[in-house]
Amino acid sequence: MKPDKHGIYAKIRPVLKKLIFPGCVLVIYGIAVVLNPARAFTAFSSSTGILLGLMFPLGLVFTLMVFMNLFLKPAHIAKFIGKESGARGAMLSVGAGIISMGPIYAWYPLLKELRNKGAANPLIAVFLGNRAVKPFLLPIMISYFGWVYVLLLTLFTITGSLVTGYLVGALVEK
Repeated sequence: MKPDKHGIYAKIRPVLKKLIFPGCVLVIYGIAVVLNPARAFTAFSSSTGILLGLMFPLGLVFTLMVFMNLFLKPAHIAKFIGKESGARGAMLSVGAGIISMGPIYAWYPLLKELRNKGAANPLIAVFLGNRAVKPFLLPIMISYFGWVYVLLLTLFTITGSLVTGYLVGALVEK
């Protein structure tokens, strides 16, 4: 039977592509169970722990994306962190990067969605650069290194993120 473009094969093919990775993982675990069941169980337990650890941050990002799609329109994004947002958009990206929490990989889907809705590349780079500044760690850093060091490091980190954002914008646009 010859597959056609609009038949059952066209509908099944995307589903099968999505199952390739999980299928390969299951085959690898199956081989591991046969060769060394104890280590396979340890590996599976570790993978399950990582998955459970990822569920909260990814769930939070998914929830934010749903609300963002419901309430934020591309015009809002462009106004606050779009190409024409200017210094206000840069400061908003700095502040958002500083107060953001959680693992960085959990932010990637949200940042991609913002970018698709009109957020400027330089401001996304500024956000990512300022994730290094963590207000709740500043008192500990001050106790170890002194307030002058921490203040300068923080200012240089913020300035460096702005320069990096500008360079990303200049290089990505070309």
